[in-house]
Amino acid sequence: MLDAIDKESVPRLERAGFRRAGTAMAIPLPTHSNIAESTVGRHARGRLADRLALLYEAPDRRTRNFTFRELDEVSSRLASALARRGVQRGQPVAIHTGQRPETLIVHLAAYKTGAVAMTLSQLYGPDTLAHAFRDSGARMLFTERHAWAAVSHLLGSLAQSIDCIYLDDDGPDGYERLVREPVGEFQPEMTRGDDPALLMYTSGSTGLPKGLLHGHRVLDAYMPTVRLFYNLETEREGLRFWTPADWAWVGGLLDLVLPALVEGHPVIAAPHRFEAEHSFDLMARHEITHSFMTPTALKRLAELAEPQSRWPLKLATVCTGGESLPSEVVRWCERAMRATCNEFYGLTEFNHLVGNCKAIYPIRPGSMGRAYPGHRTTIVDDAGRELPPGETGEIVAHVSDPTLFLGYWNERGLPDRLRLGDWLRTSDLAYRDADGYFWYQGRNDDLIKSAGYRIGPAEVEDCLVAHKAVAEAAVVGVPDRERGAIVKAFIRLSPGYAAGDALARELQEHVKSRLAAYKYPRQVEFVSEFPLTSSGKIRRGELRRREAEKAAT
Repeated sequence: MLDAIDKESVPRLERAGFRRAGTAMAIPLPTHSNIAESTVGRHARGRLADRLALLYEAPDRRTRNFTFRELDEVSSRLASALARRGVQRGQPVAIHTGQRPETLIVHLAAYKTGAVAMTLSQLYGPDTLAHAFRDSGARMLFTERHAWAAVSHLLGSLAQSIDCIYLDDDGPDGYERLVREPVGEFQPEMTRGDDPALLMYTSGSTGLPKGLLHGHRVLDAYMPTVRLFYNLETEREGLRFWTPADWAWVGGLLDLVLPALVEGHPVIAAPHRFEAEHSFDLMARHEITHSFMTPTALKRLAELAEPQSRWPLKLATVCTGGESLPSEVVRWCERAMRATCNEFYGLTEFNHLVGNCKAIYPIRPGSMGRAYPGHRTTIVDDAGRELPPGETGEIVAHVSDPTLFLGYWNERGLPDRLRLGDWLRTSDLAYRDADGYFWYQGRNDDLIKSAGYRIGPAEVEDCLVAHKAVAEAAVVGVPDRERGAIVKAFIRLSPGYAAGDALARELQEHVKSRLAAYKYPRQVEFVSEFPLTSSGKIRRGELRRREAEKAAT
């Protein structure tokens, strides 16, 4: 509804790409769309043709620059070469290349041919990669020799032959040879908005990953809300974008790289493994103004108390998503980095449902934000009935959500497990307060039921991280004969603090006094690291599994 956001902000929302639809705001989607044209192509023929579009910093700090015109030209040469090698519309092109210019160029070339860019993280092991190739039937792969060496043996187990293109090879099968070939008669494909464009294999903690398929319209659907979590600042001049996130994931690719190019701003690429000091140094040297960072990355940065005293940062806004961000980290971001931190929430299947935009409504640290315009997002019970403020239920979106994926690679359409009447299920629990802010309570399977109480792990984790000794926390329910389950906290300590019984008791009292006696962690375990998914999320399911095995012995 228009009155869910200050009506004075409506003109700004319209400039961001939203459109009025009766008493609500909508996100219009075009009939025809192509991601290559939306990002680089249109600028390559306009006034921004010779503006910096991409700066790559190698590990030795040598840099390579690309303008919009240069990216367009080199991606057209590669697209022409792909077409000559038999790549056809709708076929997957596997991209296993990390954060570097060639990754973006292969994406653009695939979009121009009407092929499907299939992202493969270099963090994937051989089993996941083999599954992705078997499931997708992909026959073309772009990779680097050093990255592929450890998993190349999987090719022998595949039914299909793979046309393997190495970035670091100047031979007949090398990338450099392909991009030097003339364009010839190649003409980019005219694609519709719902034509397949992007195939991503999820990083779930259990089971084999599924290939999520998005159409070219996904970028059109994302852009209005992307502008919100970049605080309605993307129309300004002089912005520079960087993310430490893997470009194989939605966060790195669709929430930063491609949107920055749509807006005509340069992207900084660097393949350096994430480290807090390196990240601050890079942001200072390249004058980064806007970034997407995972909550895990932000929590690592927040372990350095006063970065502005060491690095002259120009960061204006950082957005984050993927899992709940502790409220103390939000406060640190504004205090220590002097940057707005807009959290947002969604799934790879349908995204940007809830979030913050400090430019038009205040941030409440610890909250997920409000339902974003253009999305019908609410809280429902198990029967799909909308719940009033204050009651915990499942976050859902309407089946007409503009960001909805096309389906899974071998299962087009909306899977039954995601449908609850006219709602799309997220399996995430939250409640909404009287002002429309959502407060995350955990996954359906994360909810702890202890002695008749329902305890959301997210609020306990948020409370723990507010303690100065705690750098990171994960809370799970563990089996208990009397209560059914009890709360257990896994704690990674901040530098300078030592694990021990006294500190464990102090943390327990901290939760008791701030939340409730029944919510405090009856068990505390100090850890040096957490099991993570390949996209950096804590695998709470793995922690629960370990505890269940202990209880069974």
